[in-house]
Amino acid sequence: MPYVIRTFIAVGDSFTEGLDDFRPDGTLRGWADRVAELMAATYGSVDYANLAVRGKVLRQIVDDQFPTTLAAQPDLITFSAGANDILRPGSDPDAVAERFDDALATLISSGARILVFLGMDPGRTPVVRLVRGKIAIYNEHLRAIADRRRCEVVDLWALTPLHDPRAWGKDRVHLSPDGHDRVARLVAHQLGLPTPDPYEGWDHPATPKTRRDDLQWTRDYFLPWLGRRIRGRSTGDGYQPKRPDVEPLHPVRDDLGLVAD
Repeated sequence: MPYVIRTFIAVGDSFTEGLDDFRPDGTLRGWADRVAELMAATYGSVDYANLAVRGKVLRQIVDDQFPTTLAAQPDLITFSAGANDILRPGSDPDAVAERFDDALATLISSGARILVFLGMDPGRTPVVRLVRGKIAIYNEHLRAIADRRRCEVVDLWALTPLHDPRAWGKDRVHLSPDGHDRVARLVAHQLGLPTPDPYEGWDHPATPKTRRDDLQWTRDYFLPWLGRRIRGRSTGDGYQPKRPDVEPLHPVRDDLGLVAD
């Protein structure tokens, strides 16, 4: 009999929350919601919570999101964390990996199937690419930790469509709807759900970024981000999870095809 997921909980930061993938009503969707919607369409329904909040570091994710996750006794947990720790000046990927290992050990106690996400390759992203080496080191730690803990790895670094600028939103740090779609395909494929090829190429070459684009990005996104860092603030200050309770998600139909409520 195929493995059926009845309860799915997504924990993490902005990547899992779904920035910058918006529904027509302005609410966030993202790869995790897309996967949950596919589960609902495949299984008839799925109990789902998305506890992720933008800007959160690993310690905050453990403190704020793990109690609800463990209490729900889910069949599936997706766990992506540590990126905001790595982006902090002076961060040590070895130390962050040790904290991740401790956190993963706690999640394993739930008995759930756990997917661990490797970081994406920021090689074409301004500023963030300066910590590319740290992310690569952290990824190798995560791969070894997941292997030792017998958890599954979702390899975002190797997801080649994410190397294209169309996979990224205006801030060049969070995924676009197309980027979230590719991650959702990869996760669905790993779970044995029906999905198009996550590695499918793009229809035509991307439009190159211009110097004007780079200057506008610096003004609109990088300088505000730098200011928050200097003031010790986070993009997640004051935010709560978008789907904090484990609730049923059912498939429905609209003019655009099969979606979930």
